[in-house]
Amino acid sequence: MSASFDSTEHPHRRFNALAGEWVLVSPHRSKRPWQGQQEEPEQEHRPAYDPTCYLCPGNSRVGGEVNPKYTDTFVFNNDFGALTPDVPTGGLNEGGLLRAEAESGVCRVICFSPRHDLTLPQMTVPAIRKVVDLWVEEFATLGARPDINYVQIFENKGPMMGCSNPHPHGQIWAQRTVPGEPAKETVQQLAYFQEHGRTLLADYLKIELEKKERVVLENEHFVVLVPFWAVWPFETIIISRRAVQDITQLTPAERDSLADAVRRLTIRYDNLFNISFPYSAGLHQRPTDGQEHPEWHLHMHFFPPLLRSATVRKFMVGYEMLGDPQRDVTPEFSAGRLREQSEVHYKAVPAE
Repeated sequence: MSASFDSTEHPHRRFNALAGEWVLVSPHRSKRPWQGQQEEPEQEHRPAYDPTCYLCPGNSRVGGEVNPKYTDTFVFNNDFGALTPDVPTGGLNEGGLLRAEAESGVCRVICFSPRHDLTLPQMTVPAIRKVVDLWVEEFATLGARPDINYVQIFENKGPMMGCSNPHPHGQIWAQRTVPGEPAKETVQQLAYFQEHGRTLLADYLKIELEKKERVVLENEHFVVLVPFWAVWPFETIIISRRAVQDITQLTPAERDSLADAVRRLTIRYDNLFNISFPYSAGLHQRPTDGQEHPEWHLHMHFFPPLLRSATVRKFMVGYEMLGDPQRDVTPEFSAGRLREQSEVHYKAVPAE
């Protein structure tokens, strides 16, 4: 690149070392006026208990099961899971072009709190720690099954992300094969580990901590930053300082730190536009295929769709569906916006 190149002004491509893909960054486009679609902000007034909610304690679910009157977290098999364990083996292959194969698995739902009106940023660190502990238990239990080779823990927050129930909850999909995104990360991390003898994210984190341009917050055991290769406007990643392969390897202190990082990040998200900030988030960790996977380094992705305000979101369309992902505001700008947010929630937090 020429000496006059300015990454804050000129279009350029950035390489996603974790996925082996490219993203087009067009910072000059952030100055254009917006005349596209604007979303309606989510209505946030909810009761602590909703008698019509199928996730609240003591209520009946659609399939007829009755939730226990749980007091912290609660997990159950999804009544409408995308995967089921009793799929017969088989598939089809016609000329190598029409291919299908049976896929089995288990889908679980995790209720973070009995309170219908809370979200993660409105929960205390000890309450979120109970969620982390449940993630650990579920990963260990599901990952130990011989028919499960990957356990994906995630949360869709807000109707903008397709969440059908506002009660604070997440999901776990555990399946026979390793899905596409973690499979790509396995390839990239393995190649790097074989060449350098260190995890890709350990070396990447070292660079980010030296530069500080994209770091949002940090604590003793985790760092939250906007990735150099971020696609979504306020995308972030939580990376463990210690190179562990999965969440079961975290010490009690590290589990506390993960809960702290999640709470502090999601408070900053809410404070950014003074709304309950929508996102899809999830843990990426080693496959559970019986291999050690020393190349893997535990991390958690957050993919929020909002771009300029509570009512303007980013869409993946046109060039992004046909070419490469593209973003207008730079990751450095987004990290700065998140860094300047208070860690005191913009709303008075209800007493738990």
